[in-house]
Amino acid sequence: MSDMTETTPGWLSSDDLEMARAHMPILYVEAVPVRVDDSGEVTSVGLLLRMGPEGTVSRTLVSGRVLHHERVRDALLRHLEKDLGPVALPRVPASLQPFTVAEYFPTQGITPFHDPRQHAVSLAYIVPVTGDCRPRQDALDLVWFSPQEAVSQAVQSEMPGGHGVLLKQALAHAGCAV
Repeated sequence: MSDMTETTPGWLSSDDLEMARAHMPILYVEAVPVRVDDSGEVTSVGLLLRMGPEGTVSRTLVSGRVLHHERVRDALLRHLEKDLGPVALPRVPASLQPFTVAEYFPTQGITPFHDPRQHAVSLAYIVPVTGDCRPRQDALDLVWFSPQEAVSQAVQSEMPGGHGVLLKQALAHAGCAV
């Protein structure tokens, strides 16, 4: 056993993360990227197109874990840049109060949110972006939908794990009549 304390901030190894996921909730941030007009009304919603681990293609929101010793604001900005690119120019809210807290469970039916890997708690934000969004990392594409298109049955059916419910909650919070 070592007397030294690990001081390098970061995350867990794959094995340690799997063990942590099996024993405790993991904190996430989720962002609904939107374009707004001059009066602040949502004109479009950006949804990522991703390839899932099983080879399925789905639409998702910007999402990711909060790292050890990382502020929520920094995690939100990191995931927005990772998924939307470095010149997306997100306008993170001055208040970090989320529009909702989504609780993902490995067992379906407890909440509308499901993640078979873990119990996760996610702070969800609506984030206006004004720059050029180019998906990076594991996102295949970013498609902008009108709020009405985003809540259509066709788009909602492509959003697994409750992301469709979260998107509807975000639009309702933003005052979109859909």
